[in-house]
Amino acid sequence: MIKDIFEGILKDKFATIALIVLIFIYFCLFFAEFIAPYSMNYTDRQLSYVPPSPIFTIDENGKLSKPYTYNYKRTYDEELMQTVFKLDRSKKYYLKFFARGEEYSFLWFIPMDRHLITVDNDGRLYLLGGDINGRDVFSRLLFGGRISMTIGFLALFVLFPIGLLYGGISGYFGGKIDMFMMRFAEAVMSIPSFYLLIILAAVLPSNMTSSQRLTLIVVILALIGWAGFARVVRGMVLSIKNQDFVKSAKMAGSSDLRIIIKEVLPQTTSYVIVAMTLSVPGYILSESGLSFLGLGIQQPDASWGNMLKEAQEYINILYRPWLLTPGFLIFVAVLSFNLIGDTIRDILDPKSKTR
Repeated sequence: MIKDIFEGILKDKFATIALIVLIFIYFCLFFAEFIAPYSMNYTDRQLSYVPPSPIFTIDENGKLSKPYTYNYKRTYDEELMQTVFKLDRSKKYYLKFFARGEEYSFLWFIPMDRHLITVDNDGRLYLLGGDINGRDVFSRLLFGGRISMTIGFLALFVLFPIGLLYGGISGYFGGKIDMFMMRFAEAVMSIPSFYLLIILAAVLPSNMTSSQRLTLIVVILALIGWAGFARVVRGMVLSIKNQDFVKSAKMAGSSDLRIIIKEVLPQTTSYVIVAMTLSVPGYILSESGLSFLGLGIQQPDASWGNMLKEAQEYINILYRPWLLTPGFLIFVAVLSFNLIGDTIRDILDPKSKTR
């Protein structure tokens, strides 16, 4: 099945592009310490809202040169009554590749200090500009994306096992057991998640780290979200449990739990794969929304959601468009997951494909 899914994705050009984009994003996030010029919390307060560093490959004489940049000089424009940045062309700072920089732990346990791209110590390389605290937006995008792009998989590990087993038991036994279990699932589905999040944000201990806080919230959301998934699984099990292979397993003396896990639930694999693929974008958006509202990852830790919070002011949108980069990455990631999910659905269930 996995081979068929992969081959089907490669036959669809949009799904192929989406898969390449996601692989590239996760590759960059995995090697964030090596790719990022600076650490997540590196700051230079003199470079608050500094524009992106321009990269030059042609020198002042019009000749080809090694890539270099200039530092920005911060000044105050009395006519505009605002801080402006101008390039200080008195000194060039050549880009260095695979050179030494800040120390970090490669793959979380190997001490290293090599970076993909850096400049001299007195130079500054802000490829996507700086934020209000003078931190490199490009570096924080890499570190923040780890949370935004992986938190959905954490929720799936909680949601899908519960939903599968609960829906399988409900549909297999039917009768009063099914009625009671489905009424309980409907009660869980009726819990307003938005107000629950506000309550959680108020009652959670203040000494929790932002990662612990968001993890707990996402797990709780998953504990609420399993109910809808369980209802669909239950409907599929109702049609599967009367088939011959299930009756044969009963006659062979297999226990009910073994039949559910070994015989019935594997028949829902196609739906589960599609549902998992299409659920990840929802949790990416949930994390971004929670962090944007201040209920998730807190500063100075980075996530795409709390980085995007700075762009809510129209002045920043007009004059500092690089702060919108996290929103663009969220859009690209969600769109890519949805394209792949739709393609997998068409592969596993050709009848669902729209003409």
